Amino acid sequence: MQARRKKNVVTAGIGCLLAIAAVFGYLEIFTKGIDRLPARPCDGAVDRATAARALPSARSAEERGRIHRRSDGGFFFACYVRTSGGSVISGEVESRDSAPGPWREYYAKEGYVVDPVEVSSGDIRAVVHPDHAYVYVPCTPPGKKPGEARDAYALTVDARTIGETRVHGNRLRQVLVDFAYQLARHTYEAGECQEPRTFPEELPRLPAA
Repeated sequence: MQARRKKNVVTAGIGCLLAIAAVFGYLEIFTKGIDRLPARPCDGAVDRATAARALPSARSAEERGRIHRRSDGGFFFACYVRTSGGSVISGEVESRDSAPGPWREYYAKEGYVVDPVEVSSGDIRAVVHPDHAYVYVPCTPPGKKPGEARDAYALTVDARTIGETRVHGNRLRQVLVDFAYQLARHTYEAGECQEPRTFPEELPRLPAA
């Protein structure tokens, strides 16, 4: 009887160890995809932790970021982080001729809410909807002069999520504006905007985020 009880205890112990190993194995194989990405995906443009705040766990993930230069001296930067589950956080940055007022009026009407959340730091502006964030930064591209612009030279960012997300509501808005702002900072330098600028570490936090 005592030997049988000892055998049962040993068997139960082995079962527990196997169950724990299975759980850790599952977590390692099926949920750590984003953690295997570079610390700064998209050619160093964004923080992996920012993408991880938006995207659910997945078996694998991929990222890509590249700047494209146009013949007119302008440039375009695109970035995405995508999980094997089909969730995506992505954004595009473009140098363009756009004054801040018309830019704000246009993007404030995008999305699913009448009144988007807005934050700014100096002349850097952001408009945030439930699943999109837009950022505006004055920037004169190489080979251009500020007076040549019809309105004003700037970088504009459009960032969004696609598919399932880890967070929702204001928490998702905060991730999106952080992601878009990181894209803006990176592209400003990579695109060689002419104006010297000291960027704040982050934009002001969204209300109740």
